[in-house]
Amino acid sequence: MCTMIADKIGMVGSGKGPDGWFNLEEAYVSYDHPVHAQLDHALNIDFVSEKDGVGTRVAVELDRASAARLAAAILDALEQAKAHA
Repeated sequence: MCTMIADKIGMVGSGKGPDGWFNLEEAYVSYDHPVHAQLDHALNIDFVSEKDGVGTRVAVELDRASAARLAAAILDALEQAKAHA
């Protein structure tokens, strides 16, 4: 069953794909059926640059536990970065 959980966010950054580095402009985040991971459902993140074409992307599919650990690590790193700002 599809969850229909999806969001699109704007961002500033860089990603590295098969053709090298590109500017990231958006990310699509969903919790639904993955394309490649052997999971019933996954947190799917596509980092993209739409202006550079559909192939300009980095895709990630994570199980719930891995996604939660990643989110916690990101928030921890950002909290620690406040001390260096």
